Amino acid sequence: MNLTISGHHLEVTPALRSYVTNKLDRISRHFDQVVDIKVLLTVDNLKEKDLRQKAECNIHVKGRDLFAESAHADLYAAVDDLADKLDRQVLKYKDKAQDHHHIGAKHLM
Repeated sequence: MNLTISGHHLEVTPALRSYVTNKLDRISRHFDQVVDIKVLLTVDNLKEKDLRQKAECNIHVKGRDLFAESAHADLYAAVDDLADKLDRQVLKYKDKAQDHHHIGAKHLM
């Protein structure tokens, strides 16, 4: 799994990098076919202070790309929300990919 963390208008500190890595480890624990993860952390120059910090993530899994973004006043809270959104998407994709044990029509009779 390749993990790329980059910042736009902010410096990605080692503490922030380790926090994002720890949060995204949950996704790889749920689903081991993750190929690539790209995280972009940005600070916008909005006048409203509540949605300035934004976290975006692209995940490339086998056969599909997943995307999520989150904005919050605190960057750590945005990363938490982003990890929750991605976790739900990955679990939904995993259930759809593995749910091929349906009962055929000829077995019902």
